Amino acid sequence: MSQGMGANVRSDDGGSGMADRSVDEQKALSRERFAPRASDYRESAPHAAGPDLDLLVAWLEPKPAEHALDVATGGGHVALALARTGADVDACDLTPEMLDAAAALLAANDCTAAFAVGEADALPYADASFDIVACRIAAHHFPDAPAFFAEVMRVLKPGGRFGFQDQTLPPEPTSAVFNDTFERVRDASHNQSYSKEGWITLIERAGLHVERHELVDKQLDFAEWTQRQGCDDACIGELCQMMDEAPAGMRRWLEPEWEDGELVAFRNRHLVVLARKP
Repeated sequence: MSQGMGANVRSDDGGSGMADRSVDEQKALSRERFAPRASDYRESAPHAAGPDLDLLVAWLEPKPAEHALDVATGGGHVALALARTGADVDACDLTPEMLDAAAALLAANDCTAAFAVGEADALPYADASFDIVACRIAAHHFPDAPAFFAEVMRVLKPGGRFGFQDQTLPPEPTSAVFNDTFERVRDASHNQSYSKEGWITLIERAGLHVERHELVDKQLDFAEWTQRQGCDDACIGELCQMMDEAPAGMRRWLEPEWEDGELVAFRNRHLVVLARKP
C-alpha cells in the first residue's frame, strides 16, 4: 500500500474491503473518535486485562532494562504491563488525549514511560531502537497496515521481538465483509480487520519471522461495547438487526447471545502473535 499523502485505503491479504477514505482522512477520523473517549478506553475491562494480555506479555518475555515500545498505546495497558517487568518503555499514539490517559494510568500504578505522539506507519524512532515492540487491539484502525509492520521491522533491533494482537474475521468471504461492516457501523474509525492468515501474511511480508500464534476469545458485553463508542439508539438498533440477519459464518464466528430478543453479548476472536526480527 502507498504511504503517500492522500493515498486511498484498500483491502488485501484476507481483509474484507473498507471505506473509500484517504490515509489522512482515516487518521483524522480516529483522532476525532478517540479524543473524547480516552478515559473510557483506559477504564475498559476488555482492554485492561485478560488472558490475551497475559499471553502477549508472557510470550514477549520482557527483561529489566530492555527497551520496549507500545504502538497505539490507547489507555496504556500494554505499556503498564511492560513497565511492571522493569523494561524501559516508550509508548506512542496518534491521539494526544489517549497519551494523557495512558500516562495517568501508569502514574496511578507507580510506573513510568516516555510518551510521544506518533503515527503507526511513520514511527518517530530511530532504526534498531527497541528490543520489543508491541501493538494490541489497534491495528484494525490503521489505514496502512503493511506500512506499520514495515516500521516495526525498522525500529526493532536484530533478534528483537514483536508482540501483536488484534481481532480477526471469519474465513467465509461474505461473512468477513459483513463482520467488518458490523464493526464499522459501531465505530466509523474502524478501518479493516484481516483473517488469521491475512494478519500473519502481512507480518511475514515485512520480513518478520512468526514464531507463535494463537486465537484467543474475548467475550464482549454488547451494551458496554456500544456505550464505549457513544452509539445512539438508532445505531444500536442497526447493529442488532445486522447481527440477527448476519450470514451463518459470521454468527458461528461471533456466537451472539440473546435474551428476550435483545442482543446482550458476542464473542470477539483475537489473534495473538509472537514474531522476531532476524
